[in-house]
Amino acid sequence: MITVSTDPAVPHGLQFGLWPFLAGLIVVALLVGAFWMGVRVRRREPAPPHPEEQPRLPEGGPVGTVMENREPDEVPRSRHRLTPHELKAHGNLGSRTSASTGRRRWERGGGDA
Repeated sequence: MITVSTDPAVPHGLQFGLWPFLAGLIVVALLVGAFWMGVRVRRREPAPPHPEEQPRLPEGGPVGTVMENREPDEVPRSRHRLTPHELKAHGNLGSRTSASTGRRRWERGGGDA
């Protein structure tokens, strides 16, 4: 009677356990390499600007505000869908008068009355 040993099954089991371990080791090596490369790229970039190098408002404050009431531009009715090149340049018109139309402005401390 010939008996077969179970020893050949051990290397087969190690083989299935070895490949995932090696694949995981390769993935970890790639991640460490990517991190190291990112650190090298970051060191070559210029440093962020200091607070005194940041842009500042002019002495007189912002340049100014523009009050404008926009009027809609009529879209022509058609049987097919309009494409952007069939519309006019901006889609709506600016104010026709430069003066304010009596619209009240919010004033500090004025409340909502």
